[in-house]
Amino acid sequence: MIETKAYAAQDEKTPLAPWTFERRDVGPHDVQFDILFCGVCHSDLHQIKNDWFPGIFPMVPGHEIVGRVIKVGDHVKNFKVGDLAGTGCLVDSCRECENCKQDLEQYCLKGNSQTYNGYEQDGKTPTYGGYSNTIVVNEDFVLHIKENLDLAAVAPLLCAGITTYSPLRHWKVGKGHKLAVLGLGGLGHMAVKFGVAFGADVTVLSTSSKKEEDAKRLGAHHFVVTTDEAQVNAAKNTFDFILDTVSAEHDFNMYLSLLRTNGVHICVGVPPKPAEIAAFSLLGGRKSVAGSGIGGIAETQEMLDFCAENNIVSDIEKIDIKDIQTAYDRMEKGDVRYRFVIDMATL
Repeated sequence: MIETKAYAAQDEKTPLAPWTFERRDVGPHDVQFDILFCGVCHSDLHQIKNDWFPGIFPMVPGHEIVGRVIKVGDHVKNFKVGDLAGTGCLVDSCRECENCKQDLEQYCLKGNSQTYNGYEQDGKTPTYGGYSNTIVVNEDFVLHIKENLDLAAVAPLLCAGITTYSPLRHWKVGKGHKLAVLGLGGLGHMAVKFGVAFGADVTVLSTSSKKEEDAKRLGAHHFVVTTDEAQVNAAKNTFDFILDTVSAEHDFNMYLSLLRTNGVHICVGVPPKPAEIAAFSLLGGRKSVAGSGIGGIAETQEMLDFCAENNIVSDIEKIDIKDIQTAYDRMEKGDVRYRFVIDMATL
């Protein structure tokens, strides 16, 4: 077994603190890499607090993981010692179901293995995430990272990046489309970058004008303040797609009015309560509400390669791991532009 240093929550009421545990030895098909950087996702905080479902404690969060390979199993073909490597939200899946066979491991019908707060495919071994100094993952769920990008800024691509890239690719958003990005945070700022890179006409929808300058710097073509009635009225029936990154409660009916006929409102944020959607908000223009999770492993690698070729990374603020609670407090207030990343050398 491999002794591993980490920061963990012992229960939903306890702040993260140093913790030591053991990871499995490197098996024939495993890759071990020392973690250099780990992004801080809002879902880390949700899961520590049991906001969505009862957690598995002690919990080591972190699913935006970048590092360098230090050991590979005897049968590993695609990685060698010294390679850069990454792991996102998944570390395994059943490999056998209809979805897994279509490279949709994120929708594994038998249940995938999340990188933390989950179980390995044996159903009993807890998974521990990237707020740690090293990790062991089956090579099929390890991603190649190119050397030409800022590694710290690459880390959030493994969740925030793929969460926005995947739906934009699925709905073939690009040239000739008008895309609205609802919310400009960790997810939203990546949606803007990808939307622009794909050739769409991109508008940011936000409740205030505070981030308008940032939106334009990120490449957005337009900005709509959704608390300004005149701006909202001017934007009605104009968008082909809304990519909704907001995890707070909001009025879906108002946003659906901004869609053109056949428009699609795509949810990637996770508000705490179910949305109330009037049937007429959909019937009036054959509009759709859809959802999308992360991407599969192949699509995540495609996204990483696209980012390397087009010099796309996340806007980040690097932190020491001892400051994680302060980062959580700031994240809850929206006080980050746009993703915290832990420098794991500070562990």
